[in-house]
Amino acid sequence: MREGPMREDIEFTAEDGVTLRGWHYSPDGGDGPAPLVVMAHGFSATKEMYLDDFAEHFAAGGLGVLVYDNRNLGASDGTPRGELDPWQQIRDYRTAITWALTQPWTDPARIGVWGSSYSGGHVLVVAALDRRVACVVSQVPLVSGLANARRLIRADAFAGLRQMFDGDRAARYAGQDPAMIQVVWEKEPDEPCALPTTDSHDFFLGPILERATTWRNEVTLRSVEMFTEYEPGAYIGQIAPTPLMVVVAAQDHLTVADLTLEYFERARHPKELVVLPAGHFDAYVGDGFARSAPAQLRFLQQHLT
Repeated sequence: MREGPMREDIEFTAEDGVTLRGWHYSPDGGDGPAPLVVMAHGFSATKEMYLDDFAEHFAAGGLGVLVYDNRNLGASDGTPRGELDPWQQIRDYRTAITWALTQPWTDPARIGVWGSSYSGGHVLVVAALDRRVACVVSQVPLVSGLANARRLIRADAFAGLRQMFDGDRAARYAGQDPAMIQVVWEKEPDEPCALPTTDSHDFFLGPILERATTWRNEVTLRSVEMFTEYEPGAYIGQIAPTPLMVVVAAQDHLTVADLTLEYFERARHPKELVVLPAGHFDAYVGDGFARSAPAQLRFLQQHLT
């Protein structure tokens, strides 16, 4: 019997023909059909932004893992590049499950979904709608696009942003390409960008770029508009009886902690809360990872093995 998780490149086709690419991790010490955790990343992020660390940890704990890049990002196909449609990403999660069920390494009765930040919201919706899901882990999730956007964007700037949305819509209708916007500011903090927090800037433009070589600092402006219209927390009361774990970063300035805690109270049991004394991006690294990943693995093992 082999030791240690093995990773292979995979690809599968979405319902509209777009090819999505990623990795499959075989569980440590396992052969044949195994429990599977389906994972994708958050707003504009690619799988190399620490999802491999979580996947390796879960696989070492006896779980298979399917990790893929969202469409229009990273190794996956799709146009326009940088377009982040949350509902399309939810459909792709469900397609990933469907494809995984055709593979000999998947136990169809033991499928979990994992998401973080933007995709942390997606998995709330997936778990509420798709009863093939046996448990769900939602890390530092977006629960309300509009409420969160109003925390991130000054009130006097929000009207101008809506004018940008309207102008982009008119331009697209006239046949122009979608307008683009930076994910994070590069030179000055007051530059227009989708994620205007200092920790977002430091994360996306920091050492992670040595790992995530396909990441680009731009998304369509329409992606930001869809962000403001997206309310995944509305589904949280419909997840039960599927077990839910929510991981909150108490010092989160991006997907703010008090909103997540408010929505967690609306979820029905079985549910579990993990609170990290850290910021949004600390959940992926260092002490945040050391605290959170073992708790997530324990939860996944409890409900999938």
